[in-house]
Amino acid sequence: MSHPAPQAMLSIGVVMVATTCSWAVAQVAAPAAKTAAVSSVTAPPAAAADEHGPFRKLAPGVLRSINADVQLEETFEWHDAVELLADDPDLSFAKNTPFRRDIWHLDFQCKPLRTIYVDVPQAGGRMERKQVRYLVYCVTNNGKALHPVAAENGTFKIESADLPVRFIPKFTLECPEYHEVYPDRVIPVAVDAIRQREDPNRQFFNSVEMCREIPVGKTVWGVATWEDVDPRIVRFSIYVQGLTNAYRWEDEPGVYKKGSPLGTGRRLLRKTLKLNYWRPGEEPLLQETEIPLGLPGEPDYEWVWRG
Repeated sequence: MSHPAPQAMLSIGVVMVATTCSWAVAQVAAPAAKTAAVSSVTAPPAAAADEHGPFRKLAPGVLRSINADVQLEETFEWHDAVELLADDPDLSFAKNTPFRRDIWHLDFQCKPLRTIYVDVPQAGGRMERKQVRYLVYCVTNNGKALHPVAAENGTFKIESADLPVRFIPKFTLECPEYHEVYPDRVIPVAVDAIRQREDPNRQFFNSVEMCREIPVGKTVWGVATWEDVDPRIVRFSIYVQGLTNAYRWEDEPGVYKKGSPLGTGRRLLRKTLKLNYWRPGEEPLLQETEIPLGLPGEPDYEWVWRG
């Protein structure tokens, strides 16, 4: 049996992995679209920021900066090209093959989590007063993406590259104690009220409007909102995805067979920011207040890998 040249087969493998990565990007975009749909509100197209200035000056320490924790190891992984090996298990160059990619990140800053009461439109046109939890944040593209470059001796070196970034945020509030999961909800009336409270001169975009390309040197402000959160919840975390394109994947041994759809048996994990919170006090005391970042016995924040 004759085989194509190793270079050709590796090209096939790269195409397959690229197709799988495209699938991963689609998975990234899908949750954001679903979140907007759940709110039953059609968000207007993202427009130019209606900002007037001067902006409200924040006290020292109010805006918390998060370390991006960029790792050189995120630019490559070693995997078997299971799509090729399913066709011919003897292809040695398809075993333990390096896969390299550019890695970008956005700098993230956030204020304490706060609550506010707003009248939210319901089905039938009636209004219902609800408590909304919200997180004001900003992201900045400072460039300095990690770019692997092949050297003449066959090794790779990492160079810095200034690249525009397509930001597709996903915020999820979770409480393991009560097994509760709350996706970010688009609540236009809440964003208006939040803007009046936080800074009337600054534009805050919801998670649908924030889906945009951010050029190098640009900072964009946003707000994530949640409603109908169980008032019993005291300890919880907020997971933020979209701040980097770093990911890992795992192929379950023996699952992919010749002719299977690409991605069969493959699990994708995305680098995710985990913000930890603790709300002291009893339920009746929870009024319009703020919840600072931090959880007893846990780090204030950490980077984790999630599907």
